[in-house]
Amino acid sequence: MTEKQTFGERLATILFSRFPFIAERWAKKFKTQRVEGIPWTPFVKDISTCKIAVVTTAGVHLKSQQPFDMVDHDGDPTFREVPRDASKSEITITHKYYDHTDADKDINIVFPIDRLLEMKDRGEIGELAENHYSFMGHILGRHLKTLIEETGPDVARKLKTAGVDVALLTPG
Repeated sequence: MTEKQTFGERLATILFSRFPFIAERWAKKFKTQRVEGIPWTPFVKDISTCKIAVVTTAGVHLKSQQPFDMVDHDGDPTFREVPRDASKSEITITHKYYDHTDADKDINIVFPIDRLLEMKDRGEIGELAENHYSFMGHILGRHLKTLIEETGPDVARKLKTAGVDVALLTPG
């Protein structure tokens, strides 16, 4: 499992990030997953009393954890738990479908744990969850069912069990 991109993947990453109109044109032709009946609930709790968790699709994980699968073209539907108190030197990114050069320098770009800790210290949010969750956002084909029926609900259960009020979703 390597993060090394093929020439075509690297070219697409560069073109999509530097020329957004190309990404927009590609996205118009991309077949999306359609979901019906999302159970939206109005949020009425004061954010200053909330427990917050980060859920990212940026491929963030601890260096000691297994990297996300970069060989499977349909992606990797698994997730990684990232403890609140993990040091920045323990965290890395495994994802070849976006340019994470800047996020490699400052993980807060995609995993804003330091900003949330600052908000907690200022009393703007209640507390941070003990664990945060990371997926690899490039999940297609046969792995969509696993994500929708297994790993996504598993993370939702973990968040609920931990008493999380707000999941801050960040893309990669």
